[in-house]
Amino acid sequence: MTNYLDLKEKVWDTNRCSGCGGCVAVCPADALYFKKGEESIKPSSNGYCKDANDGVPCGACYDICPRIEGEMPESSSCREEYMAAKAGFEISGKQSGGAVSAILYDSLERGIVDAVVTVTEDPWTLKPKSTVITSGEALISSAGSRYNWWVPLLAALKEAVIGKKCKNIAIVALPCAARAVEKLRKSDNELLGPFAKSIKYVIGLFCTESFDYEKLMEGKLKSELQINPMDIERMDVRGKLVVTLKNEDISIPLEDIEDTIRPGCHICKDFDALYADISAGSVGSPAGYTTLIVRSDTGKLAVDRAIESGRLVATDEADPAVVTKYRDKKHQK
Repeated sequence: MTNYLDLKEKVWDTNRCSGCGGCVAVCPADALYFKKGEESIKPSSNGYCKDANDGVPCGACYDICPRIEGEMPESSSCREEYMAAKAGFEISGKQSGGAVSAILYDSLERGIVDAVVTVTEDPWTLKPKSTVITSGEALISSAGSRYNWWVPLLAALKEAVIGKKCKNIAIVALPCAARAVEKLRKSDNELLGPFAKSIKYVIGLFCTESFDYEKLMEGKLKSELQINPMDIERMDVRGKLVVTLKNEDISIPLEDIEDTIRPGCHICKDFDALYADISAGSVGSPAGYTTLIVRSDTGKLAVDRAIESGRLVATDEADPAVVTKYRDKKHQK
């Protein structure tokens, strides 16, 4: 049996931690947490562990960690159905086509899911936080991708499952968190069972890397480049960081902001969230559309229902070759 000390030795102390927050969510003793600033690159513990202190078998944190055991496959062996999609209704603040918000909204309205674990941000500072959304209205008001910022997303899973007693949860996750959920779903650890049973589907976001908020926003952008967070309309990564302001786009080479990328991102090979039920991102589709990759029957059902209701509009214009190009670049990096 393993415990957090094994996780600390293999992942935390070797800078492999993805920061997904899975270990924080499933710790039955609520002993794990993330600090802010320089100490946020890995979880901290209050020192109490059911296994290490009392000899009570646990291992939940170890079993969910996406950085334990095995390398990412070179390519996905599962189903891959590509489409270009966009919301069939107006979504203020949407990223690319708003397809992710449209799918989630439809699922909430139909009762397919009763909660969405995702990331929201302060509208003035862009500072992110993980949250649980249980209504379509709240979901639409917070629409927009925040994948550029690191936040221990899965930490909010505990609130959804234990606090709010949600039974059918959709998760919007970066590839690392999607991998953690996949391990959660397949684990035979009884402590992970209630979480696994409560997850309906996962939408994974395309990701090249994620950035530390304080280092990038407050350090590079605000202090060095004099960019006011209030003037930023969106941020995107396409081989470089593109900051869209009200009147211009500013492109920043990734090598110039290398020190703001989380250490755990440097070993990640997964660009397009291979372990999600649906993968989504802006590359590979025409402007105003989101590229969707349907990877499971559950994901297919969610997409088809949204198309059926008219809340999602889909075409076959997505280009898998573009996604493959970005996937290969991340492998090489």
